[in-house]
Amino acid sequence: MTEEKGLKKPVKLKSELAQMLGETELPRTEITKRLWDYIKENKLQTKTENGKPENAGKFIVADATLLPIFRNTKSTSKSGKLTDLTSMKEGQTVNMMQMAAIVGANIEA
Repeated sequence: MTEEKGLKKPVKLKSELAQMLGETELPRTEITKRLWDYIKENKLQTKTENGKPENAGKFIVADATLLPIFRNTKSTSKSGKLTDLTSMKEGQTVNMMQMAAIVGANIEA
């Protein structure tokens, strides 16, 4: 059996994400897929920043389950943009483009 590499290689999840997904290790691709499944099942997308959930759009509304995961995020992208969600409140939104930073912040380095 060959060892998976890159995005398919299993990574260790931080406790909040592990609790939500019921797994301690998953590949990044699977983490992202499962987060999106949860977001879609719970209709947590909205077209406007901090808008009400309407099941469509590029913003993701933080519910009680996603909030602790989003709050783990404080990272700087290669372009120097800071994503700091540590003081986020339930009902606030993140841009779907921040999902990579959120996933990255919720795995053990």
